[in-house]
Amino acid sequence: MPHPAARRLWPAPAKLNLMLRVLGRRADGYHRLQTVFQFLDHADQIRIEPRSDGAVHRRTALPGVPEEADLVVRAARCLQQATGCRQGVDLWVDKRLPMGGGVGGGSSDAATVLVALNQLWDTGLSPAELAHLGLTLGADVPVFVHGRAAWAEGVGEALTPIELPEPWYLVLVPRCAVATAAVFSDPDLTRDSAPITIADFLAGDDRNDCLAVVERDYPEVAAALRWLSGFGRARLTGTGACVFAAFADEGAARAARCQLPAPFGGFVARGRNRSPLIDEV
Repeated sequence: MPHPAARRLWPAPAKLNLMLRVLGRRADGYHRLQTVFQFLDHADQIRIEPRSDGAVHRRTALPGVPEEADLVVRAARCLQQATGCRQGVDLWVDKRLPMGGGVGGGSSDAATVLVALNQLWDTGLSPAELAHLGLTLGADVPVFVHGRAAWAEGVGEALTPIELPEPWYLVLVPRCAVATAAVFSDPDLTRDSAPITIADFLAGDDRNDCLAVVERDYPEVAAALRWLSGFGRARLTGTGACVFAAFADEGAARAARCQLPAPFGGFVARGRNRSPLIDEV
């Protein structure tokens, strides 16, 4: 008999980086970071149907993303290999989060597949074990697995839960995709920021060290920041391309959204300290 939760839609929520500092570069080429993650109630939707023959298939075509390279497929196979599971899965991905936008779409999709299949396949891994697997897929995957707003260090995997205000955000989506690897390899990127504390962040120290490089190389992002600054403090999430501003209430955020000029897309979402995914397990 099929698992009772089979064929259910699973959310893969967006995240914002509310701060991003680059402290240095490690010997392996990765950067030491400090950042703060908060989730949004805006998400990709993934339909997951277990199968008994061990095959893993993505049933949705995603332009520019071959099936074998897709993080949802890689996540399922990673869980199979780690646990010896002989079950398989069919995956449908309804992409609502922009690719290359800095809101964690691919990493969130991978985490959702790990969390869902751990339940559907009855593989029995703990959140810590799932997060360890997720780190092999991407530095942002562990925060989506744990599902709590967090202060993050290391390459972004050393997480400390943090309680934050949960404002409404207007998130602008410029018509470009930022290549994270290119930003982190840019010679002009600030790589020697002094570390700060959680108290420093809560007191207002929330700069993003990637901002100068992204503004220089992506005029669409610079234009989005200028326009959004007319409504509040506009910030870049991660390496972008998305930019965001906080609003006191949903009405104010939606009123600003209605004034968006044609070059930009955007969406309104509520900040969440608890990921919508956690309520599904």
